Amino acid sequence: MRFTVRPVCLMLALLGMLSAGLSARAAEPPIRVGVLAYRGGDHANAIWEPTIRYLAERFPQRGAEMVPLDLPGMDAAVAAGRVDFVLTNTGNYVELEARHGVTRIATLHSSRSGASGAAVGSALIVRAGRDDIRSLADLKGKSVMAVDPDAFGGFQVAWGAMLTAGVDPYGDLKELRFSGFPVDRVAFAVRDGAVDAGVLRACVLEELAQEGHLDRAGFQVVAPRAEPGFGCALSTGLYPDWPLARLANTPEDLAKAVVVALFEMPEGHPAALAGGYEGWTVPMDYQPVHGLFRSLRIGPYQHLRDVTLLDLAQEHWHWLALAALALLWWTVHSLRVEHLIKVRTAELRAANRELRREMTERRRAEDTARERQKEMDHVARLSILGEMASNIAHELNQPLGAIANYARGCTRRLEAGVGSPAEFAEASRAIAAQADRAGQIIARIRDFVRKRAVQLEPADVNGAVEAALQLCEGRARSGNIPVTRALASGLPPVLADRVQIEQVVLNLVKNALDAMDGGADGEAAEGQGVTVRTGLDAEGRVEIAVADRGHGLSEDARARLFDPFFTTKPGGMGLGLSICRTIVESHGGHLWATDHPGGGTVVRFVLPAAEEKDNAG
Repeated sequence: MRFTVRPVCLMLALLGMLSAGLSARAAEPPIRVGVLAYRGGDHANAIWEPTIRYLAERFPQRGAEMVPLDLPGMDAAVAAGRVDFVLTNTGNYVELEARHGVTRIATLHSSRSGASGAAVGSALIVRAGRDDIRSLADLKGKSVMAVDPDAFGGFQVAWGAMLTAGVDPYGDLKELRFSGFPVDRVAFAVRDGAVDAGVLRACVLEELAQEGHLDRAGFQVVAPRAEPGFGCALSTGLYPDWPLARLANTPEDLAKAVVVALFEMPEGHPAALAGGYEGWTVPMDYQPVHGLFRSLRIGPYQHLRDVTLLDLAQEHWHWLALAALALLWWTVHSLRVEHLIKVRTAELRAANRELRREMTERRRAEDTARERQKEMDHVARLSILGEMASNIAHELNQPLGAIANYARGCTRRLEAGVGSPAEFAEASRAIAAQADRAGQIIARIRDFVRKRAVQLEPADVNGAVEAALQLCEGRARSGNIPVTRALASGLPPVLADRVQIEQVVLNLVKNALDAMDGGADGEAAEGQGVTVRTGLDAEGRVEIAVADRGHGLSEDARARLFDPFFTTKPGGMGLGLSICRTIVESHGGHLWATDHPGGGTVVRFVLPAAEEKDNAG
């Protein structure tokens, strides 16, 4: 019983262990290879399925399966770790290497590779007969279609070549369109005239023609170039062919085993024939791809698109140099202008100081002149009164004599005891009247000679004339010279200093009396003595005229009549008329002399009416 149980248990244990080992090996997933289906899934299956089946035969315990992917799907599959290896184009590999750390373990050796082993390039195609597009530079202003912005051979390689030729596909073309995968759409769009030119991965045009999808003769390649050993039409240089890369988490042993399996693929194997390659080789140098991406600032060099100040300086150095020169010129110009302003300001300040000094000196000189003029006026008035002192004394003697007579008469009546109170009252009133008359004469003389400031106020010209004549009456009577008044009524007042106007009239009347000294015998008829007239001239000004019947003026005297210190009278100072003219002109008037018809001289002066002067002022 015991011997029977032991062998059975041992057998069951061995069977269990074998079953567990077989279950674990059967659960190991197949090798997953992501393949870029740049012409769609069917094309990818036709090209790469034999290669995947070859790997499956080399790893029968796991098997292998192909995962066709487009570019976004490739990136997503690698990021999610849904594949173990990727077989993709050169440009996509460089991006996956930088973004996800994939590592190339083998490079495809295409049957169409050039002597360098590189086999990836771009062909820019146009319809046959387009003579206007012969070079890449001719693409300016044309419409161009490419596969995808991330397609290496289908756009990026051509992009670099166009930039080298001076054409920016994003700025110089009429239109840049992307068809997406499969790439066949690009060739069909060019054939149908939808676009002027198209970008294809090298050899795609020949494959489409070989497959009968289009007529190769209907197309021509722009800027064709020849690479030694490369059998397809080409517009650009060549870059390394597709790599097989493993993901970062793919086991090292599995990667080595896959590489060994690919390297051991027999020459002429059906998988190689289906894929159009001769076999696999060690990973090639992909630095040219990095150089292209760096120049285009894409993929791992996308950050270079961030424009820096250094980039701007390098790109626009000539404008910056011009701006620097303009700034330098502006700075120099500003400094020069500022210097000139300072110089001009200093000159203006000096001129202003000199002007203020001159104005001060001029004001001082004017004040001195006015003061001297006032002194001269005063001296002239004193001189006039001095010349008329005897006449004035005679004028005063008349009221004083009358007062004395009235006083003596009253005394005699009182001593004789005659006279009524009414008679004495009448005599007293007569004495007071004569005293008032004497006081008025003295007051008039005092006002005339006292020093005073000029006072402009509305003045009655007839009143000033009458006051001046009263001072001259004694002199006229003593000379037996009649003085005739012809004063117009209703004259407007003048804005003047009354005393100065009296001075002018008195001076003119005194000169007229001097001119007629001894000239009137007995009772002279009216108009034969001195005539003083007032009235309005044609311009509405008040005119005062003093006419005499004297000996008149000689030509020399008329020419120099108003010059200072010129006189025709013995012992005269020659200042009277000069001062009169100064006074009249300071009041805005005018003084002149003319011959009197029938003999003698007429001296006139005009003064603006007060209202007229206010309007003018």
